[in-house]
Amino acid sequence: MDVVDERLGIRALEYPVPEHANNLAWSLGGITAASFVVLIGTGILLAQFYSPVPESANQSVRDLVTDVWGMRFVRGLHFWAAQAMYVTAALHLIRVFFTGSYKRPREGNWLIGVAMFGLVIFALFAGTVLKWDQEGYEALGHNLEVAELLGGAGLWFSAGFSSRVSILVRLYGAHVVVIPGLILVLFTWHALLVKRHHISPHPSLTADDGAEQAPPAEPTEPFTHHLRRIAALGLALTGVLAILAVLIPPAVGPEPVEGIEVTRPPWNFWWMFTLENWWGLPWIAYGGGALFLLLIALPFVDRNPHRSW
Repeated sequence: MDVVDERLGIRALEYPVPEHANNLAWSLGGITAASFVVLIGTGILLAQFYSPVPESANQSVRDLVTDVWGMRFVRGLHFWAAQAMYVTAALHLIRVFFTGSYKRPREGNWLIGVAMFGLVIFALFAGTVLKWDQEGYEALGHNLEVAELLGGAGLWFSAGFSSRVSILVRLYGAHVVVIPGLILVLFTWHALLVKRHHISPHPSLTADDGAEQAPPAEPTEPFTHHLRRIAALGLALTGVLAILAVLIPPAVGPEPVEGIEVTRPPWNFWWMFTLENWWGLPWIAYGGGALFLLLIALPFVDRNPHRSW
């Protein structure tokens, strides 16, 4: 271990973590990361059989489900891991909000977390479109209409951005390369900032004199022990996702028909399309933009050092 640590610095992970960080609510960030690992593994396998062009995309999904041994389960695991990542990332943001963990000196890490949550939503949207069934086609249609309303800000989603390459191909590139790559970079930065600033104090416990760190008297243990708990929770989550993949595999819809609208959006986007139903298409953009502007503004508006909500 000494030989390995001399070259790789493994023991740098043994920094102290306060006792309150070991409960489930404070482990949601690690569970989200475990979902991401499952998504990367299953996504690599799915990419071997998926054709990202409109003429054959839907059929390739059908073929990998029916003709390639084990891929029905892999696709189901990928689908449910995506749902889990969305839910646990949202719950993690909510926990950070209610415990005041976005406050000084952790404002930058809050912004990184908000950016990663935005990337998770974008990845879910892209994954929905990649099926190239009626649901995915209609989701893309709504997106293209919103992009047109945004003008230059929505240029990437317009057909005119790259007339020789289908938007499906570009969304595939974003889904398998750009978004995971950005998440990995931001996650690394996120983890380094957690190490630098330490775990935020629990709002029901007395903090240090600066109200920024856990009290010195609170018991601690090495981060490597915390990481073991995260790994155990991640394995348990993977087991649950595997059961869901077997019992409730995601469906593959029919090839899209242009000019009709018959599907409901995935549940992750219901709130946005409810705004559309109430006030019109532009409110998909207004609602999403307002949500993220509020999240970005939060640590700069709430500068009170007290962490109890």
